[in-house]
Amino acid sequence: MPELPEVETTRRGIQPYVEGNTINKMVVRHRGLRWPVPEQLEAIVKDQRVSKVERRAKYLLFRCDKGTLIIHLGMSGRLRVLDNDDNIGKHDHVDIYINNGHVLRFTDPRRFGAVLWTEADTDTHQLIAHLGPEPLADLFNADYLYQKAKGRSGNIKSFIMNGEIVVGVGNIYANEALFLAGIHPAKAAGKISKAKMAELVEAIKLVLNRALLAGGTTLRDFRKSDGKPGYFAQELNVYGRENEPCLHCQAPINCIRQAQRATYFCKQCQRR
Repeated sequence: MPELPEVETTRRGIQPYVEGNTINKMVVRHRGLRWPVPEQLEAIVKDQRVSKVERRAKYLLFRCDKGTLIIHLGMSGRLRVLDNDDNIGKHDHVDIYINNGHVLRFTDPRRFGAVLWTEADTDTHQLIAHLGPEPLADLFNADYLYQKAKGRSGNIKSFIMNGEIVVGVGNIYANEALFLAGIHPAKAAGKISKAKMAELVEAIKLVLNRALLAGGTTLRDFRKSDGKPGYFAQELNVYGRENEPCLHCQAPINCIRQAQRATYFCKQCQRR
């Protein structure tokens, strides 16, 4: 599943080809995505200039003359910059033709993504208004996370993966950040000290920045590649390493299920 670093890498990859240019036309082949592609979207975006390509959480925001085109990659979606519209596959649902001759193609085998439009402030959009702060922003800090955790009995891993608390901390990143901070994933969020929360915030930022650096290595060849921006190229300490020795203490890595997701941790480095 594309997470925040992959979506940000996609944004950086398409930005040079889209930003400051005009949409000549849009072709929609399948409207039945997670939310139906609006019926009039092709007519709405035609001849509109894209002034900025931004990201909020895992949503890509194309700032146009009269509104914002919102694209979400869902579980299996990706955007590619192509030189032409040849070789259309059965999962290629939307093509956006740019006036510089490039085609931005949205591909989504599982159709859990979205291509939407709004003329209102995106911060008030029903899919965005409830979201927490960006994890790399200054607002996401120890004071914020500690206050949000007060009185919560739920486990810390689910807490930091809650998009209303902070956006973009997917399963792999949550596992890795908790390991770096030395926090057991099953510990109650409300039982963690402010000092430990500071370590966790620092760890989250570090893990995400590492993932962005890994994805950034694909930017140079983004247009020529298949549009897959360097998934999880960074070295992982615990994720996917059940029964393998911990890289710090050599104890075997454990795996449990939390909220139907695999959780990896070291009992020695992450004591409850």
